[in-house]
Amino acid sequence: MQTLRDLGLIVILILAPSAWADPVDDTISVFRHAGASGAFFDNAYGYAVFPKVGKAGFGVGGARGTGRVFVDGASIGTTTLTQLSLGLQLGGQAFSQIIFFQDARALKEFTSGSFALGANASAVAITAGVSAGASTAGGGSAGASGGRNDATTVGEYHKGLAVFTVALGGLMYEASVGGQKFSFTPD
Repeated sequence: MQTLRDLGLIVILILAPSAWADPVDDTISVFRHAGASGAFFDNAYGYAVFPKVGKAGFGVGGARGTGRVFVDGASIGTTTLTQLSLGLQLGGQAFSQIIFFQDARALKEFTSGSFALGANASAVAITAGVSAGASTAGGGSAGASGGRNDATTVGEYHKGLAVFTVALGGLMYEASVGGQKFSFTPD
């Protein structure tokens, strides 16, 4: 019973509003100064930024976060990320995520209102001092090093998208499969 209370506290802390004055600008700054992800700002058609995605699981897991979509540095709308996963998992965590769009086609697919990243879509995890494999749903791998304030990354486009994440906190044990679905509302 204590474990369930602890899990509940973790979820509340993860999903609680941040104290940042402007979490979108702060998150963009983190990714802009994180090695390879920073270079994507110069050549991407656009990007979606999720300052805080809360994730929790106990057998069945889920994640949710809201963000903004940008083209030429200007916001064009709001997006929501919803993730469902099944498998061995316990705990809660929070992360930031950015998705770069290589061209107008990739952006159009994303903003169509029913875009999803499957289990094979990989994300570069920007973490402290480790080489990590990560994905938006389980599986996939990429290298990364550094912390939230001094991160460096390695990444490239795959099917018109490049996805990067930064762990914000929490603890989660996970061996699961799932996917992310996105909604979009124009400004």
